[in-house]
Amino acid sequence: MRSGAKVTIVGGVFLVVASGVGYGGYNLWSGVTGGTSSKNATEERRTGPVTSEEVTETAKEFLAAWASGESDRAAQLTSNPVEAGPALLAYRESAMIGKADIVPGTPAGTTVPFAVRATVSYEGHTKSWSYASKLTVVRGLTTGRPLVDWQPTVVHPKLTKSATLRTGEAKVAAIALVDRDGVELTEAKYPSLGPILGELRKRYGARVGGKPGIETWIDSGSETVPDTTLLTLSTGAKGRLETTIDTGVQAAAEQAVKRYGNASVVAIQPSTGAIRAVANSPASGNNTAFVGRLAPGSTLKIVTAALLLEKGLVTADGLAECPKTAMYFGRTFQNLDGFELGTVPFKQSFARSCNTAFIKKIDDVHDDAALGKEAREVFGIDLEWKTGIPSFDGKIPAETGGEAAAQYIGQGTVQMNPLTVASITATTKVGTFKQPYLVSPDLDDRPLATAERSLTSSVAQQLRDMMRRTATSGTAAAAMASVGGEKGAKTGSAEVDGQSDPNSWFAGFSDDLAASAVVLAGGHGGDAAGPIVAQVLRAG
Repeated sequence: MRSGAKVTIVGGVFLVVASGVGYGGYNLWSGVTGGTSSKNATEERRTGPVTSEEVTETAKEFLAAWASGESDRAAQLTSNPVEAGPALLAYRESAMIGKADIVPGTPAGTTVPFAVRATVSYEGHTKSWSYASKLTVVRGLTTGRPLVDWQPTVVHPKLTKSATLRTGEAKVAAIALVDRDGVELTEAKYPSLGPILGELRKRYGARVGGKPGIETWIDSGSETVPDTTLLTLSTGAKGRLETTIDTGVQAAAEQAVKRYGNASVVAIQPSTGAIRAVANSPASGNNTAFVGRLAPGSTLKIVTAALLLEKGLVTADGLAECPKTAMYFGRTFQNLDGFELGTVPFKQSFARSCNTAFIKKIDDVHDDAALGKEAREVFGIDLEWKTGIPSFDGKIPAETGGEAAAQYIGQGTVQMNPLTVASITATTKVGTFKQPYLVSPDLDDRPLATAERSLTSSVAQQLRDMMRRTATSGTAAAAMASVGGEKGAKTGSAEVDGQSDPNSWFAGFSDDLAASAVVLAGGHGGDAAGPIVAQVLRAG
């Protein structure tokens, strides 16, 4: 704090006690209204929208005060000095920013963009830091004065209400993360890996000999929300951690998901369970690929078909009915666009994704919870996977009646993500569940999950044959046309309440690579998610 001013919070208001700052002994501001109990309270209250002149002058005055380190004066120019004061003070005292040039841009209505060029210094380490943000000018509710509408993003676009800017020794050790061939992985080159690399760094940095560097970061203030590194002043001593990522496959995955606003994909090597790629769009959002909890639509028919095959209720070449509708415990199900196939080989119903062919068989299973058991015992679902980073390994809760029937076609209460569906596909390819992993379990002696049993050779072969048919002449044929090798696939469309278009799902394999993708509100599985998986498989 400059000029001997003190900032305290008393009785829910922001109290500025100043000496020699040129604006009076004290001002008492309401943190809710942006009003004052002193001099300005007697001035005529202005009304109406803020003018362009008020926007320009208010932004200029606020940015000048902030840049010069007068956090108290800058806070008074906002709509919420109670929150603004500590955040602006932390900019200097916690983030260690000794100098800042903040230049306003051309206003767009009441919004003013600005550019920050700052210098950060900590224990002999100094580095320049540049970024852009924006502010909005509003009229104070009590005084009518033009004020900066206070939001933490004014200080930095990634700052939140509960977070703080800090500079100091990094919380975690420096680390060089490499792919399976020793090629370094960076967020700059592979944006989707940013949150994942951060988690690996936190978990394994010290274990592989890394030493912390000096950083500027956003401290989230929460154990469950990761911190965000903004600037590295010194890198520290890097440890080296090898992951299972394949940079060629990862690059393809990154490029593929960028076509959509909300999409995720995972690729796995079936013979080992090694994760070859994981990508999300947006790259900086949640790792939906690993922790999403979504209904997977008809991609789950891989598991349902395995259950029916194991129980001898169907065979790939045996005849099965595919009517226009089917009912179970009063709930009616139909096929996409109301199609029907009549009585045809079951593999044809699988390839065309006939819902009713699967629903017609549930009564013969005599156990509404059988699908969840099949998923756990054979495909390793819900067995507490330890991939190396946080992940959700799927769930098919025990249900009865119509809700159990909905699960047979991947709807209802089924919860999956691209990681689990890719693993289901990988299990089908080799017949045995191999728990997916991103770093070797030998690094920390963590146990990998194992399934109770493998698919019989006959069932595994029939599943693969049905997926091959789907990839060559069924609903996945268009998407998989460019994929070579021994291939198979399954499409899926998952309806979501309140969403006009279903989520697009796709699962496929080619030789020793399996992948699954989801595109939120992407429509039919082969239209959006299908091309993503195909691009990833071609890279493998």
